[in-house]
Amino acid sequence: MNPLKIHGCRRMLTSSNFESLLKKHGYHMAGSHSAVKTCLWLNKSLRGEGKCYKFQFYGIASHRCVQMTPTMQCNQKCLHCWRPTEIDVPETGWDSPELIVEESLKAQQKLISGYGGADIIDKTLWEEAKNPRHVAISLAGEPTVYPYLDRLVDAFHSKNMTTFVVTNGTYPAMVERINPTQLYLSLNAPDEDTYRQTCNPQEEGLWERICKSLDILREKETRTVLRITLTEGLNITNPEGYAALIDRASPDYIEIKAYMHLGFSQKRLERSAMPTHQRIREFSERIMQYTAYKQADESQISRIVLLSKNGDVKKIV
Repeated sequence: MNPLKIHGCRRMLTSSNFESLLKKHGYHMAGSHSAVKTCLWLNKSLRGEGKCYKFQFYGIASHRCVQMTPTMQCNQKCLHCWRPTEIDVPETGWDSPELIVEESLKAQQKLISGYGGADIIDKTLWEEAKNPRHVAISLAGEPTVYPYLDRLVDAFHSKNMTTFVVTNGTYPAMVERINPTQLYLSLNAPDEDTYRQTCNPQEEGLWERICKSLDILREKETRTVLRITLTEGLNITNPEGYAALIDRASPDYIEIKAYMHLGFSQKRLERSAMPTHQRIREFSERIMQYTAYKQADESQISRIVLLSKNGDVKKIV
């Protein structure tokens, strides 16, 4: 079966209608253009049903993590993205980093308070969740579009929070400026042709910008990760190409993970586009044949394999 579906038509919503759509899908606005949403693993953690692979790999407590974005805008329309890429995001003015931090933490408090009445919730973890220690700036959109992202990261650090930023690498100048606790670059293609098919860039020259960001990543002093999301029928190909880009960036870690059939991506891709964990493991082994990286860990439930230079993982917490 072809894992690709026919793409729907793009449309533009007003700011109020776009905000209503986000709220319908569990997003809470934080200021005029930022958003917060609790993730599946926060919910599971509070119920004693498991923890995110970030806990297993890096020691990050799922119930104390804020998942947010400073913008829903993006210059790619990736087929595997869980957000409504068919809808153009209304442009707004930019809120200050300090306002975004304040409103994000307020939104998280509101979301967490809703769990208090449930009998199945671990009350100790619930109390801890009211005081988040980590923020994943990766919910939706491309965070480096926000022109003050470096200051936003610093503002979260001033709250004694660790920061994870996930970027598509198309704004290398901002990639160079930011210094989060851990910096992810999404590398979802081994070459430009596959990139165009998988990520549907909305501007020319984005592949060249990504390659420049790979060079910048190599020089960063903060922890760096290349995240490769694999989708059947799209980008599970050319392991030697991935290996060459990996060696170019020389990241501390590589997360090779399966596309998950969630959110709005279900309108673009069939469920068969979601690789099995065995498929991820096998392709990871093919990449390792062309690079010195070794397997450091894996999470079968999340369908992800972690590679590092020496096969070890250093916890953040």
